[in-house]
Amino acid sequence: MVQKNNRLRELDFLRGIAILLVLLRHQYLFQFTKNMGWIGVDLFFVLSGFLVSGLLFKEYRKYGDIKPKLFLIRRGFKIYPIYFLFYFLYITPILIKHKFVLKGFLSDMFFIQNYVWGWGYAYVPSWSLAVEEHFYFGFAILLYLAIKKNIFDFKITTTNKKLDGFVLTLIGIMISCLIMRIISNVYFPDNGVKNFTMSHLRMDSLLTGVLISYLYYFKNEYLTKLFNSYKFILIVISVLLASFTPFINPEESFFAKTFGFSFLYVSFGILLTYFLISANVNKRLDSIFSKPIVNIVSKIGFSSYSIYIIHGCVNYVFALINAYILNNLFNQTLTFVFTSIISVLCGMFMTVYIEKYFLAIRDKFYPSRIN
Repeated sequence: MVQKNNRLRELDFLRGIAILLVLLRHQYLFQFTKNMGWIGVDLFFVLSGFLVSGLLFKEYRKYGDIKPKLFLIRRGFKIYPIYFLFYFLYITPILIKHKFVLKGFLSDMFFIQNYVWGWGYAYVPSWSLAVEEHFYFGFAILLYLAIKKNIFDFKITTTNKKLDGFVLTLIGIMISCLIMRIISNVYFPDNGVKNFTMSHLRMDSLLTGVLISYLYYFKNEYLTKLFNSYKFILIVISVLLASFTPFINPEESFFAKTFGFSFLYVSFGILLTYFLISANVNKRLDSIFSKPIVNIVSKIGFSSYSIYIIHGCVNYVFALINAYILNNLFNQTLTFVFTSIISVLCGMFMTVYIEKYFLAIRDKFYPSRIN
């Protein structure tokens, strides 16, 4: 049966792994960790697709409809306060250097930086927030229209030996994303980094999470039986599909920016499914990593959004201190350890004292329909 608890420790653990990978990408430790650190964002995408679509699927299961306006307002309270409150940390150095560009600033404000600027303008990693924002709006509205016009038959079933219309539509869109990536990288190489960041080229990551969410909430018994029947093979496939990541810089690799993305999404989709339906997954994690480590990583995952927002500022400020005050006293290893600890602690503080404050306001004035 589908679990009812609001938070799953094992999914927070995956979020913790994702943000640690991001920290490894943005602060050099070893070449292979820098190479593979980029996959942390893609793991976030798959998890977000599952978790966010799951909110809407659970709402539909309870009421037979969804309210996209309420959903988007609630997502706004989750995303916007932390982003806008701390944006000044990234725009201030630009203003001091007299390099302010209005187009870049506005693109950051309206979450279109991945199309206008490629990366984020003031805060480089913010391009991924734009992808997620486009997903939130697009999926909520399209799902609402699909339900209203009865395009798909969303029913909970225990057996399903054929792919239904919704699954086929998701798979079709995901294949289209791959085709668009190939076309964009072959025929429009001048797009540069935009071929790495534009939403229509990355949306299949989030849709992978949506696909798993749909199967989990509407065809759980079928998904469980299917996965358990081929568990070993699927786990091997998951590992193999992600095995290229320590050896390739994705920004310079045609393979990584095309088929590589698809390989990762399938790999992470299998991993997510394993975490969702495997019995005693938390005990297995504890036995592999130890309970204290899993708890710490899960707590880091709980604060992953705030850590993601603040870690760039921590890296920038510490680089200045290390260069101009400490005379490069900290080597690469110490720099990674120190900045990671500071980023995690700051992110946890932001989560507890800022993010939760706005979420309390959200829950007071815009309560969830599914709680």
